[in-house]
Amino acid sequence: MSKYKLEYIWLDGKKPIPELRGKTQIKDFDKTPVLADLPLWGFDGSSTMQAEGSKSDCILKPVALYPDGARKAAFIVLCEVMHPDGTPHSTNMRATAPDDPDLWFGFEQEYFLYKDGRPLGFPEEGYPGPQGPYYCGVGYKYMGSIARTIVEEHLDLCLHAGINHEGINAEVAKGQWEFQIFGKGSHKAADDLWTARYLMARLCEKYEVDFQLYCKPIKGDWNGSGMHTNFSTRHLREVGGKEYLEALMKAFENNIAAHIEVYGPDNHLRLTGLHETQAIDKFSYGLSDRGASIRLPVNFIKNGYRGYLEDRRPNSEADPYQIVARILKTVNTVNEPSMVAA
Repeated sequence: MSKYKLEYIWLDGKKPIPELRGKTQIKDFDKTPVLADLPLWGFDGSSTMQAEGSKSDCILKPVALYPDGARKAAFIVLCEVMHPDGTPHSTNMRATAPDDPDLWFGFEQEYFLYKDGRPLGFPEEGYPGPQGPYYCGVGYKYMGSIARTIVEEHLDLCLHAGINHEGINAEVAKGQWEFQIFGKGSHKAADDLWTARYLMARLCEKYEVDFQLYCKPIKGDWNGSGMHTNFSTRHLREVGGKEYLEALMKAFENNIAAHIEVYGPDNHLRLTGLHETQAIDKFSYGLSDRGASIRLPVNFIKNGYRGYLEDRRPNSEADPYQIVARILKTVNTVNEPSMVAA
């Protein structure tokens, strides 16, 4: 028998966006554990805004297992929060997204790294040089001394964990970065994204840096942080067509408020019509248009209106489970022509 460190992580009851919590359990196993080997666990929901003190027990149900490269003989255990009777807790947004294996998602997670109350590389007073050279930039004067170290270490931790990490890049504002996560099915990409967020937040503790997900931390002529959400259904990939796209976009236009409601707090500060965004109360789509609500990739029309679409409205702080559930709900309102002709 060998001892393993199991870091159970879950989402708390904070509104409007939950935060991550985690605690470690030590368990003996006679072989490397798999998800089916992991027990349910509990926690004090009265300390996480998920229960009253008189009935405080909540249950952690393991749903995904990740090797933890920062610890020896260790795993990260992503959990859903359940009531003691086994039903999903009201804060369990993962349970609101039916697992559709034909739905593909990719999240582009933008964020800032903060030190002493300001983005890395910002002077104590005032601002650095204007935006322009920081996007995918190289060199100390643009990147600073520690940001790339953190970003690269985070990438290695994600790859070690088996997270379907697609890439990294420095973003438009100084101190701003991005990583991309892709997954097939309604849950995979969102599971991986929350776990990647956990890994980054924990890693930043070592460097005494904050992982800042708020969508508009710097006022003025600086880009906010988004979480552009790429999505594709089987029908969109294999059949598509102009008529179907127009019907789908009409469905999205008819549900502007419902989407914005779950696309992250204070999005009005980011979705202004400036800095590569459409205004929060408007809807538009266009080929290669980064100022649209939904961007059609450059070869989408050439490929017979088939492929994937990018919803550019979700912000960096949004809950990916709620985004998945909302997009799936809107997509399901559109009748799909028969796939026999495909």
